[in-house]
Amino acid sequence: MAEEPSAKRHHAETSDKRSNLVDINVPGEKREYTRTLKGVELHGKETLEIVCTSEPDKADEVISRLWRKLGGRFRRIVGVGVHYTSKDEPPQMAAVLQLCVDELCLAYHIAAATKWPKRLKDFLREEKLYTFVGFSIGGDKRMLEGSGLEINPNNFIDMQRKWKDPKTSKYYDSLADVAGDVIHPFYEGMKKKMNREDHKLWGNSPLPDNLITYAGIDAYATYKPWKTINNIVTGWDISKEQEADPYYHFNFADEDA
Repeated sequence: MAEEPSAKRHHAETSDKRSNLVDINVPGEKREYTRTLKGVELHGKETLEIVCTSEPDKADEVISRLWRKLGGRFRRIVGVGVHYTSKDEPPQMAAVLQLCVDELCLAYHIAAATKWPKRLKDFLREEKLYTFVGFSIGGDKRMLEGSGLEINPNNFIDMQRKWKDPKTSKYYDSLADVAGDVIHPFYEGMKKKMNREDHKLWGNSPLPDNLITYAGIDAYATYKPWKTINNIVTGWDISKEQEADPYYHFNFADEDA
């Protein structure tokens, strides 16, 4: 069941609960709302839950869920996506930040919010416990910084620079190329579901379901390929280390005897 967006508009925050939150200085239609989409169809039988919100407390709740999903893993990865306010209304800034782990995506609607979630900046500063991955992240980093937010630069991987789709001759592949090759052809057409006018609406609130869906799939299509690539490369490295170990071959000889 989706949560209907509230038309409530707030100005000065006066409650103790919010008194220690930091203001967001990003232009947009300020509105406190949460919209949750469950069962968003991906490839095959895979589905995604997307929580789009401008409420700091709700965002903190989802960040806690993301954190729990990251716990206990050998390779911890967070997929990142960023969408911007319209070029027609400068200065252009980050309007929506998406964070994805497995089948859960948070889309924090920065342009609609008035405060940063308390847990967000610490989550983005992390250097050792998990790795952030984005796609063509130069613009995303600039827009986030202009909006007062930063992902740890020492822990933010640009998949476009780290992976090449062997089936294309492009110097740099698109996210649709990589996700379509590594995960499923379903993602090859993901960018065609949005037009130029749609991309001007990220500052509007509440976001319509088609933009929320696009934002979630965009972040998942960054998360899932890198997780797959990372697992393959890690397995390959472990295999090479085993091959160099004489006891590894000795054990195989025992099994064949």
